[in-house]
Amino acid sequence: MKNKFNVLGRMSRFISFVVVMLITMQTVNAQILEPVKWHFASKKISDNVVELQFKATLEQHWHLYSQYVPEDGPVATLFVFDENNNIELIDKVVEPKAIEEYDENFKMVVAYFADEVIFTQKVKLLSDKPFSIKGYLEYMCCDDSRCLPPTDVEFDFKMNGGEETSAAIAGDNTALSSDNALDANKSHESKSLWWFFFLSFIAGLAAILTPCVFPMIPMTVTFFMHDEKHKTKGKIQAVIYGLSIIFIYTVVGTVVAVTFGADFANWLSTHWLPNVMFFLIFMIFAASFLGMFEITLPSWMVNKSDKQADKGGYSGAFFMAFTLVLVSFSCTGPLVGAILVESAGGMVLKPIVGMFGFSLAFALPFTMFAFFPSWLSGLPKSGGWLNSVKVILGLIEMALGLKFLSIADQTYHWGILDREVYLAIWIVIFAVLGFYLLGKIKFSHDSDVKFVSVPRLFMSIIVFSFVVYLVPGMFGAPLKALSGYVPPQHTQDFDVNSIVRDNLKIANYNSGNGDNISQCEDAKYSNFLHLPHGLEGYFDYEQALACSKALDKPIFVDFTGHGCVNCREMEANVWSDPRVLKRLREDYIVLALYVDDKTHLPESEWVKSSYDNKVKKTLGKKNADYQITKFNVNAQPYYVLMGQDDILVQPRSYDLDVEEFVQFLDKGVENYKKNKKPNYSF
Repeated sequence: MKNKFNVLGRMSRFISFVVVMLITMQTVNAQILEPVKWHFASKKISDNVVELQFKATLEQHWHLYSQYVPEDGPVATLFVFDENNNIELIDKVVEPKAIEEYDENFKMVVAYFADEVIFTQKVKLLSDKPFSIKGYLEYMCCDDSRCLPPTDVEFDFKMNGGEETSAAIAGDNTALSSDNALDANKSHESKSLWWFFFLSFIAGLAAILTPCVFPMIPMTVTFFMHDEKHKTKGKIQAVIYGLSIIFIYTVVGTVVAVTFGADFANWLSTHWLPNVMFFLIFMIFAASFLGMFEITLPSWMVNKSDKQADKGGYSGAFFMAFTLVLVSFSCTGPLVGAILVESAGGMVLKPIVGMFGFSLAFALPFTMFAFFPSWLSGLPKSGGWLNSVKVILGLIEMALGLKFLSIADQTYHWGILDREVYLAIWIVIFAVLGFYLLGKIKFSHDSDVKFVSVPRLFMSIIVFSFVVYLVPGMFGAPLKALSGYVPPQHTQDFDVNSIVRDNLKIANYNSGNGDNISQCEDAKYSNFLHLPHGLEGYFDYEQALACSKALDKPIFVDFTGHGCVNCREMEANVWSDPRVLKRLREDYIVLALYVDDKTHLPESEWVKSSYDNKVKKTLGKKNADYQITKFNVNAQPYYVLMGQDDILVQPRSYDLDVEEFVQFLDKGVENYKKNKKPNYSF
């Protein structure tokens, strides 16, 4: 997962993107983007071993993906070596540590590189004669506003037998270093780590309000201040006590980091086994918070630590801290477990940072109240309200735990937690929480609620408002604010919007309007390619052109991709507008050309590019080549309005302005009807 804790990172990237769009909105976007420059070099390791180096230099804000990305994710970087009897590959291509972030669009942790990265491949030379090592690499790159289709780059390393090897074609003659890439990765990692630290700190504060911890504050602080003659010594012991708490929890995080490491990130984030395990852990902890049972450690462990604390002195302060950690485990265990589960799919430093943030907040009140004992008089008395905090945390943890099961369900297509099932469970959980806050539901350890306090009333209003917001989602409402937490809308079995769209299609068919392409031939590739919002259209240019002539309608060309994040954002925020949908259905033949689709074409449909003279054998590469050769653009999304032989208006790229998109579509129809070419042309 970077998991769901990368909100600040996404916000900062979004703000940067908006600034760029405001500057460039009025400029023509027709250009061939080449944000990645490749350089190749070779380095002699020993008499018969050579290290091949593939250096990618990326423009600012662009990144390319690791070799190791989950299934159904973006296109991974791939290295392919031609068959060569003169060499023997040693292991696989090695890459430095990638930036790993949870992507809400792919619902998985995605590993990528920024600024600069160096891949290396060691080879054993089996011949003393000069020869070449040839092959190609495939990569996909994206920035904050677009993704480019997968690109092939050929390489040719010249080997001079037993002598020093020479640089590859287009390569440097110097050995390459990955220090810059690692520095860039660290800067990206630090952003998410700060956010995770903050959330872990909040979890530490929440732990203080649990029944196992809160009553111990005055008791523990009083112990340090019982000797009126040695107040300074007591304060020093209190500091050691707080630092010991931080040390103990941070050690736990370090053990998790060393045990798991970052190599398991993708497996942990997508495989069914860890996700189901994490789901069960959340459910067990939630049941514990709700009072079903207590998660406790063996009594011998607690008693032994308590005896050491009785010895007093500075070492006694440490063992008092250790005793606190053990005694409070039944309350802090679920929170600590949640932090470790969330960090298990991320970077090595993440569990350490998480535990440090949690323990810092957890230790803070003990140290502060020891320095300022007069503050103790201002603390509320412990009572039933502490158990209420515990129940609230348990219900929230139950709701959040469903996300792990949802990931496994989507990845393996089990179909057990579709969107409406997921939302139904959430509605019930938060409705229970709302009634609990009003005192209408009582758990085993709860005190009677004689009246509803103002804070509880406000909290219940917020919770019930959230429930009301969720209910329309059961009937197909998009719930855009929760798109990262609920299953995608295509998993919904009952969708009122789809029924409305189907009825609209029937009405339009009977009236002779709408996107009735049934008069044309059936769309190729429609068994695995689909248009959003129930639109009908084509995925092959020749078919769309034939239908355009038959129905006398212009063509709306959508250059898109499976891994195009901004394509999905345009579809969700612009295409979904009723005015846009009406125009696409009634006025245009919609043509979606996927530039990253891996479907292999029959040899009769292969095309040789006039741009790079390569033969395009897949549907995606054929569409990408058409975009480049016809429009001199290789970025997506890219929207073109065409007649049968001309461009109707200046094409558009990513822009969330719905009004301008409507005007764009209207202008295209106007020019098509006039049968008049505009001034803009390629």
